[in-house]
Amino acid sequence: MKYRSTRGAAPEADFETVLTAGLAPDGGLYAPDAFPSIAAADIAGFAGAPYADVAARVLAHFTGDAFAPERLQEMAREAYGAFDHPEIAPLTQVGEEDWILELFHGPTLAFKDFAMQLLGRLFDDVLARRGRRLTVIAATSGDTGAAAIHALAPCAHAGVVVLHPEGRVTDVQRRMMTSVDAPNVLNIAVEGDFDACQAIVKTLFADRAFAEAVHLSGVNSINWARLAAQTVYYFTAAAALGGDAPINFVVPTGNFGDVYAGFVAKQMGLNVGRLGIATNANSILHNTLQTGDYRPAGVHKTLSPSMDIQVASNFERLLYNAIGRDGAAISERMEKFAKEKVLHIPDEALASIKEDFVSEAVSDEMTLAEIKDHFAETSALIDPHTAVGRVAAKTLRRDGKLNGRTVTLSTAHPAKFPDAVKDATGETPALPAAWSDLNDRPEHMERAPAEAQAIAGLIAKRFG
Repeated sequence: MKYRSTRGAAPEADFETVLTAGLAPDGGLYAPDAFPSIAAADIAGFAGAPYADVAARVLAHFTGDAFAPERLQEMAREAYGAFDHPEIAPLTQVGEEDWILELFHGPTLAFKDFAMQLLGRLFDDVLARRGRRLTVIAATSGDTGAAAIHALAPCAHAGVVVLHPEGRVTDVQRRMMTSVDAPNVLNIAVEGDFDACQAIVKTLFADRAFAEAVHLSGVNSINWARLAAQTVYYFTAAAALGGDAPINFVVPTGNFGDVYAGFVAKQMGLNVGRLGIATNANSILHNTLQTGDYRPAGVHKTLSPSMDIQVASNFERLLYNAIGRDGAAISERMEKFAKEKVLHIPDEALASIKEDFVSEAVSDEMTLAEIKDHFAETSALIDPHTAVGRVAAKTLRRDGKLNGRTVTLSTAHPAKFPDAVKDATGETPALPAAWSDLNDRPEHMERAPAEAQAIAGLIAKRFG
């Protein structure tokens, strides 16, 4: 398996390079030279198999000869052994043809754990063999940071830096990051929004002298290994439901990585109908599908902060596929976008995207109403991101844009967003026992302006 940059100017890379580099040296995102294929009979055979075993089998299509099959399986079993549900990613039926896929049973109660727990082990294995250390950096809109820290803090060969937008994550999300006191963990509260944090990460990667000096790598969904790991629960969900009819998936969407993983699973042979992009008021992706113009409009603070994003990094990967994997064309468009803050998608490419994707934007008022209604109907609490997904799924079905079996991804535990859930239902969701003392734990973080130079200074001081 070989990988190329979406911008076409970086050398071809193998999986180990893609894993440890994160971003390609030409500023693009790595993508496989061709999507691997899994036979329908093999996908059906995933039904009832342990999640970790399915993960190892799916990931092997992307890792090539980087890991022996038995080693990959060992790491997958370690990673998912930390989850608190025997099915790892259980399905709950909520309608005649509707299910919720619960992705919050990992150590930090969010879907990011599915990739991060495995990535931490992949990193340590590769770095130990190479005798190297890395400084892994992540920007977070809420959940990625905690998942990265809890996966990488035990790593012997990696330090982890997390940038979060100060005041724009919930107290629970922040404390899950900042309550970790480890010499290889650096938390930085940035005076800006998530897009500012993400832009800083890209700027630091573009500074090749700095990146090489601190051995910089990334675990945002710019890292292909993240997306590869996230394809797995699409396969296990479809296998559990069985049948020959296609299955739709609706995904609360911010940086476009989670829903793009569903697109990758479809390219690999999974019988996916449509992929629903569910956005909150930060509706750049929904607007793009309606108009053909990818145009940021400023980040709005909402009840679903992990989706408070305007520049969705992984959309570049989708556009790369839609225009025929033309790296030079993507590079030209992304350079123009950086200057003009608008990217027009060619009609043919937009039509190709709309064959696979539909979208809906959901307000905070609709989000609270769905949390309330879901609790009244099922006695179960859901978080605001899941509520956005459910509203979108219902609206898309009502409007005839989705038909048949539909799975909505539930991306976070409701206890990570207690204020919103209590406002909607009057109930305060309890944290699992492992986190019951979270509010009593001391916090450890630095504060910095939204300037790459200031962030670089803090990183160099700790890991230089």
